[in-house]
Amino acid sequence: MSLNANLIKELREKSGAGMVDCKNALLQNDNNVEKSIDWLRKKGLSVAAKKSGRVAAEGLVGVNIINNQACLIEINSETDFVSRNEQFQKFVSDCSKIAVTTNGDLKNLLKSKFINSDNTVEDELTKNVATIGENLNIRRIEKINLDEPGIIVSYVHNSVSENLGKIGVILSLKSNADKNSLENIGKKIAMHIAASNPISLNLESLDPKIIDKEKQVLIEQAISSGKPKEIAEKMVEGRIRKFCEEVVLLEQTFVIDGKSKIKDILKQYSTELGAEISIDNFKMLILGQGIEVEEKDFAAEVAATANN
Repeated sequence: MSLNANLIKELREKSGAGMVDCKNALLQNDNNVEKSIDWLRKKGLSVAAKKSGRVAAEGLVGVNIINNQACLIEINSETDFVSRNEQFQKFVSDCSKIAVTTNGDLKNLLKSKFINSDNTVEDELTKNVATIGENLNIRRIEKINLDEPGIIVSYVHNSVSENLGKIGVILSLKSNADKNSLENIGKKIAMHIAASNPISLNLESLDPKIIDKEKQVLIEQAISSGKPKEIAEKMVEGRIRKFCEEVVLLEQTFVIDGKSKIKDILKQYSTELGAEISIDNFKMLILGQGIEVEEKDFAAEVAATANN
């Protein structure tokens, strides 16, 4: 059977598959493009299944802000090399845009239609696994809304492209102050968040379980050093205050000036601009955080591969 170059081009554009795979697909399906797409998708699913067991801890965090909504998304790959792949970068960027419209829900995102495509996001993910050649995983999404006057800003650390990097922060500020001034303030605080990794906005929102866990660790440490239990418990009170100052955003020392607490910085800016400024919410994603990566003996891995 002869193959039409235009059909191969059309199938490549629609499927994203390589030229050889497109030729084989058309040969197997009597030059029928739609049947060939299904054939390639099935092949892609097979490729993806083989790769899905491999740890994906690299990749990118994408950021997107639309009006009063902002979203962070983490999409993982197996190697850092893929984060420099333009196809992968576009996929992460497009997913971040769709995620804002799905209320930050991962299941809804996967079922949503992809941009300029009849495929779902999940279909596109599978297609990218097949064409990029690594296991890819849409791992998590964070989203914030701002329903009051103010602004949402973002910060991306270790950026590889616009709104794509290794750490992403989104932050909402409530205020009637000038938007340009708010954006400048917000960017500085977002950078602080990326550097200091707070786990709650204020003391009231800090999970009591986290405090209790820290108390037990500190008490055990004091007892192990020879202190009586009752003295150990009193010693811990001061250390818990210090712990809260380290993990609560408003209590943290501003990294830019090294002396003021974030809550005091907000008061200072509020006075300067003549309008109260408060942090409504913030979210941060650190690429690969919490993923266990197996340490491998590289020499043994090469030897094992050579013997297969």
